[in-house]
Amino acid sequence: MSHPLRRELRALLTLAGPLIAAQLAHVLMVFTDTLMMGLLGPAELAGGGLGAASYSFVSILCVGILGAIGNLVAIRHGAGDNPGAARLTQTGLWLAWGLALGAGLLLWNLEPLLLLARQTPDNVARAMQFLSTLVFALPGYLTFMALRGFTSAIGRAGPVMAISIGGALANFLLNYAFIHGLFGLPRLGLAGIGLVTTLVMSVMALLLAWHVFRHPAYRIYQLGKDLWRPSRRALDDLLRLGLPIGGTYAVESGLFTFAALCMGALGSAQLAAHQIALQSVTVAFMVPVGLSYAVTLRIGQHYGAGRLDEARRAGRLGIALGAACMLVFAALFWLKPEWVIGLFLDHDNPAYAEVIALAVGLLAVAAWFELFDGIQTIAMGAIRGLKDANTTFWVGLGCYWLIGAPVAWWLAFPQGWGAPGVWWGLAAGLACAAVGLTLGFEWKTARMLKPSATPDKGAPLSV
Repeated sequence: MSHPLRRELRALLTLAGPLIAAQLAHVLMVFTDTLMMGLLGPAELAGGGLGAASYSFVSILCVGILGAIGNLVAIRHGAGDNPGAARLTQTGLWLAWGLALGAGLLLWNLEPLLLLARQTPDNVARAMQFLSTLVFALPGYLTFMALRGFTSAIGRAGPVMAISIGGALANFLLNYAFIHGLFGLPRLGLAGIGLVTTLVMSVMALLLAWHVFRHPAYRIYQLGKDLWRPSRRALDDLLRLGLPIGGTYAVESGLFTFAALCMGALGSAQLAAHQIALQSVTVAFMVPVGLSYAVTLRIGQHYGAGRLDEARRAGRLGIALGAACMLVFAALFWLKPEWVIGLFLDHDNPAYAEVIALAVGLLAVAAWFELFDGIQTIAMGAIRGLKDANTTFWVGLGCYWLIGAPVAWWLAFPQGWGAPGVWWGLAAGLACAAVGLTLGFEWKTARMLKPSATPDKGAPLSV
């Protein structure tokens, strides 16, 4: 391996390691909430799951929009424009607070929409009980994500990892205490689970803000100066890049929601198997998600500094590394599916026999599915690092909804493949995205490397 490649690999892994750990910690928090709902009972699990799914879809859209902060700050950091990076971050915080208000109002008044979607009144009532406290987690969560984008973009992802792991542990302990009424705490049911998430997210945001505003490493950015005067130019830049990122997150999340609806139409055993297999896939997916974010930031730094050759090298290396990681998970799902499913369900319980058999079959499909998913998410991050989210949105929309969703429905119902057919449809959509986005990255960097090309990094934001 050549010296520049080794140097880039070391830098990429140094940034990716804490981000992957932070993603896994977030998944642990979601898993903890689901586990605690299950302890309350099947009715609470169903209603709480409906509320959690609603919150997840809305928050993912907001997080996608805020993803522009990391992208643009990395470019400013690479260009040596510290004031511009600061203005983007300050304005990004205001954007986070505005999104939290809008998303909170939507979720607070979600009951009529859920009833219109023909959800049962009991499930809707429990979902709203959960959301009644969970909506207050949005300001802290989105503030944390905005500051995470800033500090990761300048190469300091360690604090994000430490605070995320601490938050996951606190979430588990506090949830357990509220569920069982330990230390004299009231048993608040679903509202208690939402309240714990709100408390943990708020403290995580405060800890990261305290670190960023007080640590000497950030002093050159002077984030406290003029914080209360957001920049209109910075806001325009953030929305121009962030809205397509949020749209891409929404269409990808929507594909998996469509898959769940197909499974529900097939039967309760198929839906249960889908949820178990998807939980396994989601944990594995956090590795390329963290790596993708690191690739975005590394490419942004190179792009801002005008090092386009190194930007291309970082993207290619990230895609290859992601494929290698996902091949490991693919081998696990192919060779040891019973062991993976056993982490969630008891093989000795005959009541789970049908669900386990279906889930094992889905993990066999996931052995292919994971490879494509890992490549497409890292290629997507690589293109975003070049300040282009429109390409990723249109490729995602076409591959997920013109190929993935129709193929999933066609194989599951007209062809009679059932649950595996849905997942083969997902695999087809993700394979299309993997190929399209990888070729898109190569095409885009080839154009930018032409002698006549002058990439637009945006005007300085120092004022």
